[in-house]
Order: sequence, then C-alpha cells, then structure tokens
Amino acid sequence: MTTFKKQTKEKNVPSWLILLLAAACGVIVANLYYAQPLVGVISSAIGLSANSSGLIVTLTQIGYVVGLLFIVPMGDIVENRRLVVASLVLTSVALAVTAVSKQAVPFLAASFVIGVGSVAAQVLVPFASYLASDSSRGRVVGNVMSGLLLGIMLSRPLSSLVAEFLGWHAVFALSSAAIIILAIVLLKVLPQRKPTADTRYAALLGSMWHLLRTTPILRRRAAYHAFVFASFSLFWTTVPLLLSGPMFHFSQIDIALFALVGVAGAIAAPVAGRLADRGWTKPATGIALGTVIISMLIPLMIRTGSITGIVVLVVAAILLDAGVSANLVLGQRALFSLSPEIRSRLNGLFMAIFFFGGAIGSAIGGWAYATGGWSAVLWIGIAFPVAAVLYFATEKK
Repeated sequence: MTTFKKQTKEKNVPSWLILLLAAACGVIVANLYYAQPLVGVISSAIGLSANSSGLIVTLTQIGYVVGLLFIVPMGDIVENRRLVVASLVLTSVALAVTAVSKQAVPFLAASFVIGVGSVAAQVLVPFASYLASDSSRGRVVGNVMSGLLLGIMLSRPLSSLVAEFLGWHAVFALSSAAIIILAIVLLKVLPQRKPTADTRYAALLGSMWHLLRTTPILRRRAAYHAFVFASFSLFWTTVPLLLSGPMFHFSQIDIALFALVGVAGAIAAPVAGRLADRGWTKPATGIALGTVIISMLIPLMIRTGSITGIVVLVVAAILLDAGVSANLVLGQRALFSLSPEIRSRLNGLFMAIFFFGGAIGSAIGGWAYATGGWSAVLWIGIAFPVAAVLYFATEKK
C-alpha cells in the first residue's frame, strides 16, 4: 500500500486520484439531499404527520453538523483512510435501514446517522490538500470540490427520477450499495496518512473554540459563505414551489430537469481555485459575492410566466451556483494554506458554520414564500449576500 509520505514526494498529484476524490465527495454528500424532494411521499409511507415531515431533512442536517464538529476534527489525529472507510460503512448501514423502514422512528434515527457518516467527504477534502503542493493546492481543492458540488446539485433530480420509476425505497438502497463499493475502493487505493499530532480527543475538541477565537480568516471566510449558502438554500427550497405553482405548472420531472441546470455552475470551482493559486483571492471573492447578488436580482426584476421567465430562472440558477461554488473553494483554499496540523478542525468549523447558515436559509424560505410570495424570497435572498459584501468591505489586504 502506498503511504502518504511516499505519495507527497511526487511533484504532482495523479489525475486519477483527484478524479476519484472528486467523485467520492460527490457520491457521499449527495446522501444529505436525496430525501428533500421526497419528503411528502416518505412521510406518508412511514406514518409521519405533515407537521413533522420536516424532521426527515432536519435530522440529517443535524447529524451532519454533529459529524462536522465531532468526527471531522479526528482527521488531525486519526489515520485518514481508516476514518473515511469507517464513516462510509456506518453511512451504508444507515442507508440500508432507511431503505427498508416502514415506521417513522427507525427511519428518522437512520437519517440522523446518515448525516453523521456523510462527513467523510469533509475528511477527504483536506486530505486532497495534503497531497497537493503549495502552488497547486487551489487547483486540486477546486477540482475535488467540483465533484462535491456536482453531488449536491445532481442529488435532488436523481432521487426524483429514481423514485418516479423505482420507488423511494430504491433511492436509499442504491445509495447504500454505492457507498459500500466506494468504501472498498478507497480502502484499496487511497494512500495512508497518519497525522503527526499527538493530541487526545478531548483536548482536540477543546482546541476548536480556541481556533475559532484566534483565527480571523476562519471567522471571516465562514461568515462570507454562511451568508451566500443561506441564499443558495433559500432559492433551492422555494423555486420548486414556484415552478409547480400556477405560474409555470411544472411536473416533478420538469422540476428535476430544472435542477440539473445548476450543474453548469460547478465549473466555477476549479476556476476559483486557479485564481487563488495566483494570489487573486480577494478580487475573486468580490466577484463571487457580487454574482450571488445578481442571481437574486435578475428574477426580481423580470417576472413572467412565459418562456422568458423560465430562461431568467435558468440564468439565475447558474449564476447562483457559480457564485456559491467559487466562494466555497476560495474559502477552503485560504484555510488550507494554514498549518497542516489543524486543517481538519478548521474545515469542520468552517463547514459547520456555513451549513448552519444554509439551514437558516431553508427555514426562512418556506415561511417567506407562504407569507410574502416569490418577491419576499428574492428580497431576503439579496439581503444575505449584501450583508456578506458589507463585511467583505472591511477586509484588509
């Protein structure tokens, strides 16, 4: 088995390994989003009331945050390959449970565990940064993050289509099989990486508050992305309601196809990584934040139920996903330029903070659409990145 030490002596990371890590991150993180378009049918099948149906998604998100705070930091003290494989096995078992569940309690418990285990993707991202040289780190992280973002963007339409033809149980059964196969592949081909830090787990967790308090770049980049990810979650939570409503009359398959549009935005991730490698992180961040504002402003200015309205929403979706993708890579590139011994903890904190922002966006989205309609959603969607820009304006060189 190739060791991490031997691997890093090579000048360049093999392209096949970058591709594998990108694909792995996409396959893993997709598990967080499969249930979102299926909440209605799943809640009916397992006997969950309409008022409690939101728990299907919420518990997975809570599990993910728990994993970010308590599992991902272990990447700084535990051999990374073993940590990833163990997390994937846990995820596969939980997915299998959801696939056969007919009652609410086992399904919801398994949903929480799926969120916890899916943080394996956030162990792999800093792992990729360890493999890369300083001059190529942004490019490598950007390419791996492209795979992760594709997983997020493709998960919803994929689960909708699979459920349409094979039933919702098949979504989780197929993912369970895919995850266990991925675990075997990674166990065979990933180089080992055993951290050199000699820190106890309790001390490791205790150090995270200290890192948050003493690392200004972490607080700043996490805040930027929490704001834009709130807009991202707000948009993708409410746009299916708009599309299926009286203005457009989209079917579930039509909505699934619309969600595929966002895939084009993932191309911004490797571009952002290359800009960061050239030292252009600050102007690239400004462009990314501005792009998110524009993506919300366009559909606010042009609202029509005609083909023009659909085109406007398509353009908005692409711009939104591009801005969010670019800003995410720029943030992680900045954090991964810091001490290697703390990268997993930095990544866990970064992801937990902005994921919390996304949860706020999702929660506000349903309320905003119900009380103020699509216009209210867009105004709130603009307010989030505007707040990020105002904070960005205070950033020193």
